[in-house]
Amino acid sequence: MIKIILITVFLLIIFSLGSALYHLVKHKEDASSQRTAKALTFRIGISIALFIFVILLVATGIIKPHGIGSRIHPQTQTIPESSK
Repeated sequence: MIKIILITVFLLIIFSLGSALYHLVKHKEDASSQRTAKALTFRIGISIALFIFVILLVATGIIKPHGIGSRIHPQTQTIPESSK
């Protein structure tokens, strides 16, 4: 379920970026520049919301990072009492 939400949000971001590009290239009037600005503002808002959502998912443990991020903060291992 979370993967579907993340993919949908990424597609919204790409669609908004494409919409801004279309209005920027195709129409060169003032109304179009407002549409471009609105599309880019929408993209920035969605990107920030996605970033916060991913941070919350990692903080709550719903998703676990792997790769470079997990090597930066290695898991601490406890030493068993018998080996002390």
